[in-house]
Amino acid sequence: MDSFDAVVVGSGPNGLAAAAFLARAGRSVLVVEGRDTLGGGARTAELTLPGFRHDVCSAIHPLAVMSPFLSSLPLAEHGLEWVHPEVPAAHPLDGGRAAVLHRSVEATAAGLGADGPAWRRLFGAIRDQWEALSQQLLGPVRLPRHPLPVARFGLLALRSTRGLVDARFDGVAAKSLFAGMSGHAFLPIDHRTSAAFGLLMIGAGQAGGWPMPRGGAQALSDALASYGAAQGVTFRTGERVSSLQDLPAAPVVLLDTSPAEALRIVSYRLPPVRRFQLGSFRPGPGAFKVDYALSEPVPWAAPEAQRAGTVHVGGTIDEIQAAEQEVDRGRHPERPFLLAVQHSRFDPSRAPAGRHTLWTYCHVPNGSTVDMTKAMEDQLERFAPGFRDVVIARHTTSPADLERYNPNYVGGDIAGGANDGLQLFLRPRLALDPYFVEKRDGRRVYLCSASTPPGGGVHGMCGFHAARLALRHLG
Repeated sequence: MDSFDAVVVGSGPNGLAAAAFLARAGRSVLVVEGRDTLGGGARTAELTLPGFRHDVCSAIHPLAVMSPFLSSLPLAEHGLEWVHPEVPAAHPLDGGRAAVLHRSVEATAAGLGADGPAWRRLFGAIRDQWEALSQQLLGPVRLPRHPLPVARFGLLALRSTRGLVDARFDGVAAKSLFAGMSGHAFLPIDHRTSAAFGLLMIGAGQAGGWPMPRGGAQALSDALASYGAAQGVTFRTGERVSSLQDLPAAPVVLLDTSPAEALRIVSYRLPPVRRFQLGSFRPGPGAFKVDYALSEPVPWAAPEAQRAGTVHVGGTIDEIQAAEQEVDRGRHPERPFLLAVQHSRFDPSRAPAGRHTLWTYCHVPNGSTVDMTKAMEDQLERFAPGFRDVVIARHTTSPADLERYNPNYVGGDIAGGANDGLQLFLRPRLALDPYFVEKRDGRRVYLCSASTPPGGGVHGMCGFHAARLALRHLG
């Protein structure tokens, strides 16, 4: 075809979701991807040795299973199977013990001793209101349909993690468990709004779990692409888009890119004010990632960690706070906070028989050039004595490597932009329609990446909301 109703640039989960939504509505859609495979941040590859399948970026998908749009698609018919670890997440502490996030609020509370009742009160209320809350949280800022539960959540979410847990809990286990959840924000836990991420991650885990796609994150991308193809979506891979002139005629273009990439593609068309707004969008901290091929499972000292899909490695809340403050100040912590996922314990297809994988990364200053491998392995060895003895091979990915892999990851920022201040809510710019970029010559351009509401994570809702607005223009 020489023309389409819509062209989507980028095939991450948001781009694929946008294409699927528009195609389901009967529109002709083309997806253009710069790499040879579809998937963006949801790809899987043999990074270390043959037979070891590692997720290149996203690895655990609590927001995908609760996504109002993705959950509405028959992705199981297109090969997607969710694997739920025995417990969603564990947080090891010194002495061979760990705090554990169970899918049950009651089971989680039972493991937190004297803080159990306070945990039950806080997250029991969030669980009971989760359907209303998730609809609000996974969209742009708007008047809530359920104002009371949203207001209660909002008052908690606007606080710092440190302030909230100190007010609610007494013990180190509950405080550290919550702090590890908030660490997903790439934001120091003493900053305002950091509590929002802990509340979201725990709420999602206790509402739908923290599952992984069987076979790797690529399975989610493949299922979305298969569904889109069944609806008539056309895909072109290996085509880097330099400007809008590279694209076939279409009244709507959706960019699953960073604001910086959007500027590169359409800057000559943008008014100066909008060019300044998009150019002022700030990236967040970077990530330094290490993937491991292992001869046996990670030898965690805490038995609870062996049952968890995700393990937060950082010690106490005080240690996590110190590590994230160091990153915020542009320094590299000696004891970094790690997010680790052990897929092969629950999905044997990820490694050869008897072997295992470990996916892990830590936060670093944006654009960092420091190799964090030793510091990360020191932390792993601390909570899993003998870890280095089971390592067969490792593959490191620096912030620069991440940006080369995906231009959206500016300076290694895999979260789609800094999550602090007004940028958390008004991204990528202050506007009634945050997805709209430009209209010129009858063509409307939208941004649909994680740099738009509701932000980072594999949920497809940025693409869904942008595509819904584009569909209104198409009539």
